[in-house]
Amino acid sequence: LKRSELETACEDFSNVIGSSSIGIVYKGTLSNGLEMAVISLPVTSAKEWSHQLQMQFRKKIETLSKVNHKNFVKLMGYCEEKNPFTRMMIFDYAPNGTLFEHLHVREAEHLDWGMRLRVTMGIAYCLEYMHQLVPPITHPNFNSSAVSLAEDYAAKISDFSLWNQVAAVQVQPTVTAILSPSSDTPHCNVYSFGLVLMEMMTGRVPLSSKNNGLLDNWASDYLRGSRPLQVWVDPMLRYFNPAQLEKIGEVIRKCLELDPQQRPTMKDVAAKLREITGIDQDKAAPRLTPIWWEEVEVLSVA
Repeated sequence: LKRSELETACEDFSNVIGSSSIGIVYKGTLSNGLEMAVISLPVTSAKEWSHQLQMQFRKKIETLSKVNHKNFVKLMGYCEEKNPFTRMMIFDYAPNGTLFEHLHVREAEHLDWGMRLRVTMGIAYCLEYMHQLVPPITHPNFNSSAVSLAEDYAAKISDFSLWNQVAAVQVQPTVTAILSPSSDTPHCNVYSFGLVLMEMMTGRVPLSSKNNGLLDNWASDYLRGSRPLQVWVDPMLRYFNPAQLEKIGEVIRKCLELDPQQRPTMKDVAAKLREITGIDQDKAAPRLTPIWWEEVEVLSVA
């Protein structure tokens, strides 16, 4: 896409919806009404942009372009221009914030039991799909903040961290390992999924911020089997299904096995959770399908 088109869509780049050291996020609306999130890397000169960064930028575009799943925040396009120097990526816009916000921020809308199960299945199906691609694609930093919620609160995994990785090289040139796809495996994603699933059931972040990212005491107690998951269930849940919760707890334990080889695949996890919840892929997908998704599906079939 041209910078001029994005400038118009984002109201002269005044519609800022997020910013950090790795870039600015704008909300834009195209002439056909399609909403998008535009992420701009804070590089203002070609002198700050090496050949290595350009290669990584293109590689990220190539990787994200391969993920065509309705529960994924789709890469819609990118922008490369020399004057003014521009590197942007354009994503599908999910209007209802992140899963983390809905679990931990009081002002965000409460997710009831049924909504949490639907979000769970959307995530599971999407990760299963990503892992079955050839070669498999893994999420480099999967957590509840990497799950956006669509207009109807369906889950949409966002992989902006790939963009973060490009920024990391620009900020810290010596950090090359962060760009290596081998640093993440499907086994790692299964573990991360288990943590997010536990977070959804309990309303608590399982990892301790004070203990070098290790499991918090309550989470460790649960995994040791000393207390049932029902003891830790999110008090914000006015209703939950005890039988479903118990079976979901079994899935969590398997996902959080210390030995990666003992963890199930996301295919196995998705199948087990579908058996528990009765939610298939169609029910887990966003009900309002943007026009561009229909175009993608037509191209995929062709």
